[in-house]
Amino acid sequence: MAEPQVLAGAEPFLVENGKIGVLVSHGFTGNPHSMRYLAEGLASAGFTVALPRLKGHGTTPADMAASTASDWVADLERASAWLQQRCDTLFMTGLSMGGTLTLLMAGQHPDLFKGIIPINAMLFSNNPDLASLAFMSPAPAEVSGIGSDIKAEGVTENAYPVTPVPTIKELFTLTKVADEMLPRITCPALIFASRNDHVVPPANSEYIFQKLPNADKQLVWLENSYHVATLDNDKDLILQKSIDFIKAHTQQTTG
Repeated sequence: MAEPQVLAGAEPFLVENGKIGVLVSHGFTGNPHSMRYLAEGLASAGFTVALPRLKGHGTTPADMAASTASDWVADLERASAWLQQRCDTLFMTGLSMGGTLTLLMAGQHPDLFKGIIPINAMLFSNNPDLASLAFMSPAPAEVSGIGSDIKAEGVTENAYPVTPVPTIKELFTLTKVADEMLPRITCPALIFASRNDHVVPPANSEYIFQKLPNADKQLVWLENSYHVATLDNDKDLILQKSIDFIKAHTQQTTG
């Protein structure tokens, strides 16, 4: 069976620069398009960057419906291995479910990452109607999409217009596992949260900030962006603060 065609702009992004690597993850029903600006900016700052396309994303909703949380973690593990072959120091960042995966990866590998940068990460949805779909039978094949929650005029996210219902169970599994693993995350954290987010409740980021055990953590509120902040009005703020964070935590490596 032929592989589904990848949407224009949804291709993975890999750039090899120096010995500091950054693993970048897009979110649920999105694709690398939402994180490309940040990934390209990090690469331009001299970092080696890996932004994979998670299985089932950036193709068709039907393709995504057949993918699992294990697939998405495996994609990030492969990208992480690629970075480890080239870099001495690793960081990770991600948007939305990508932020959830950032937390999960940092908890799974507590000695691997020098720092993490979750952006509007999700551990809970406060959406019982969405949660009810996880084990509904019979259930619809699709529900309305969640993409393009962007404040900036004329900017859209190249995300699916629908959400494949079989993947909702996978999303909630990820959020629960990541939540349970927060006490294992020992590295510093720079947490971004949009004050007005119509997809993930901003309280998620406050919760993450409170539960992470390392005292070296910062919560930065984004006042001029909605959920897809990496394409929104605060994208340059996110990029610059991320670069500053990475450099500040690699001084002993590069100095």
